[in-house]
Amino acid sequence: MSKKSWILTDTAAGVHQDEFRISAVDMQSAGKGWSVSQRTLRGGKQDGVDLIEVDTGSMKLSILPTRGMGVWRAELPSGEMLGWQSPVHGPVHPKFVPVDEPSGLGWLDGFDELMVRCGLQSNGEPVFDDQGRVTYPLHGHIGNLPAQKVEVIVDDSAGTITVRGVVEESRFHFHKLRLTASIVTKIGSTSFTLDDEVENYGGTPTGIQMLYHINFGEPMVGEGAQVVAPVREVAPNAPLDSAAIEAWNAYAAPKAGFVEEVFFLDLIGDDQGQTQVMIKNAAGTSGAAMSLNLNQLPCYTVWKNMVASADGYVTGLEPATNLPNAKPFEESQGRVVNLEAGEAWSAKVTVDWLTNAEEVATTEQAVRALQGDTSVNVQTGPVAKWSPLS
Repeated sequence: MSKKSWILTDTAAGVHQDEFRISAVDMQSAGKGWSVSQRTLRGGKQDGVDLIEVDTGSMKLSILPTRGMGVWRAELPSGEMLGWQSPVHGPVHPKFVPVDEPSGLGWLDGFDELMVRCGLQSNGEPVFDDQGRVTYPLHGHIGNLPAQKVEVIVDDSAGTITVRGVVEESRFHFHKLRLTASIVTKIGSTSFTLDDEVENYGGTPTGIQMLYHINFGEPMVGEGAQVVAPVREVAPNAPLDSAAIEAWNAYAAPKAGFVEEVFFLDLIGDDQGQTQVMIKNAAGTSGAAMSLNLNQLPCYTVWKNMVASADGYVTGLEPATNLPNAKPFEESQGRVVNLEAGEAWSAKVTVDWLTNAEEVATTEQAVRALQGDTSVNVQTGPVAKWSPLS
């Protein structure tokens, strides 16, 4: 039994491994069938993107150091994929994503991941100054910044594989923020944990926001799919008809021209703030569960984009420090994490891929237990504490 680490990228030391592979055979590991590899993609808008593939033996996880340590997708040995089919055929190198273009929507040019972080200065809708210039672009910059240091750690005794990357979002005279992102999985597992720390390495206080945009699409999500969550209160971010509000946690078939719907949730946690949210397919035979702590990530958004399949049918389940409104509104509601010089914020989110009916049923029972006897207060429209459109 052993613990070993490998540096794949270290800009300070001038290190970058274009090709890397380690496996159970190389380590004479007790856990069989696992491997970790890295390659640099070539051609088209993928050109220059580093792709790390962690194969646990039960699931292959694709990680993107070039895109803020995002998770592109997961795949079973059968070929089944966890993620979604975006009309943006990525992974897209950040040099092709005009995040700060005048519309404020350039971030969408690279959006196709299972999990992309939004932040760190801001993570919500675009904000413009009095002259119409972009102050904060949609969902921020962190998802389109490359890691300057990337390390793989295999702990054979614990049975864990960790990919850790360091990404800095900084500007001279302004913010100095450092994300240390660890993606941890276990040999033989179909789950992974995002274990993040954001440090203010500057000499003055600054505010941060973080949102985990975790996205699921067809075939798991489609007509009859459902979100199962322990909810105290739910409200739309904008006016919707009563039928849409009543079906806030249910999914319909793809429909060309569907206008996206967004719902804000007040989740119920246990005494330590731990909670769990699940999405399942119509048959209850597959799904995904998300575990998090509300003391770290108190806000939760369900984004439903039930458009035609060719246009990117997808839903986002989004734990965050705040709601994805314009940053000035969130500041007015106290939903910005303020970090003193040298101070850090941290959070963990675990995503479990539920691959059979028994796992779905067991997880749903755990979520229902958190709900207990609490009735869900479904608001008929936006509420002032959560939405500027109330």
